[in-house]
Amino acid sequence: MILAETLERIASTAASMSVLNEESLVALRQTWPELRFTLCNDDDMPARLPAALKHERFNLYLVNGSEHCLSLTDDLLHAIGVVLAEVDEQ
Repeated sequence: MILAETLERIASTAASMSVLNEESLVALRQTWPELRFTLCNDDDMPARLPAALKHERFNLYLVNGSEHCLSLTDDLLHAIGVVLAEVDEQ
């Protein structure tokens, strides 16, 4: 489970980073060791699932771990991780 306040703090922390890369994920994992973090491009995310939180540089999606395999979810109650999906600059 991820609290809405935690998702906001993750977004704020990510927004304060000059770039999003593997080092950024390490820093996020150190702050929230109980959560999984993944980085990708927002174009790689399925259009059928809206972002849990949108930012001008990235969108946050939730990872569900309640089933045998990991999947995306919009349910904070079942979320065990966050995908940081970078938005291409236009």
